[in-house]
Amino acid sequence: MGGTDNNPQTAMVLGAGLGKRMRPITDTIPKPLVPVAGKALIDWGLDSLATAGVMRVVVNVHYLADQMEAHLAKRTDMTFVISDEREALLESGGGIIKALPLLGSEPFYLINSDTFWLDEAEPNLDRLGATFHAGSMDILLMLARHDQATGHGTKSDFTLDETGRIARYKEGAGEGLIYAGAAILHPRIFDGAAPDAHSLNREFDAAIATGRLYGMIMDGAWLTVGTPDAIAPAEAVVRAHAARP
Repeated sequence: MGGTDNNPQTAMVLGAGLGKRMRPITDTIPKPLVPVAGKALIDWGLDSLATAGVMRVVVNVHYLADQMEAHLAKRTDMTFVISDEREALLESGGGIIKALPLLGSEPFYLINSDTFWLDEAEPNLDRLGATFHAGSMDILLMLARHDQATGHGTKSDFTLDETGRIARYKEGAGEGLIYAGAAILHPRIFDGAAPDAHSLNREFDAAIATGRLYGMIMDGAWLTVGTPDAIAPAEAVVRAHAARP
């Protein structure tokens, strides 16, 4: 088990999405369980969390939730706590707010279950842990450059200044970067938030407004698998990465 003393001990994995763009595969299995290079999508992220020393993971479930619970029960390397959204899908922000009683009062990792990355020498989650400073940051996002990304397209999410602070991307205002589906959040960013269905973009914008949204550019390759056609390119990147000397 890896990890550093700076790493959060708890994580949340967003696993409740419907995966409509992945049909027909997701007609019968939830998107986080779609296999890519011999491993379920969610297990790529869970393996990274295990390497970072995380022992307790909260996973929200909605679509085909029984399959998700059965899959997680097969892993014995960490403890899983289910945040049940079977009755109503709350999106990323609302899902975290519902899970806050399970997450505790300390900063936690957040990862998407339908994107993953291939580390270089130092694991990216360890790098996030070493970069996060609770005194000045409410959220620290892992970011990818476009030349690191497979399956994403041309859209940019953010720009990064010399201090590591993030702003929304505007054409011509610096290098466009992609939110790479991994972050560290301090739960205080949700203080007073309405427990409604909403995107985490609401909290991102709140942190930007107070100068407390930061970013770290990842090392390695980042892969997003949004449609069936995206599986083969992702698997080609995995094979190439594994074949390197």
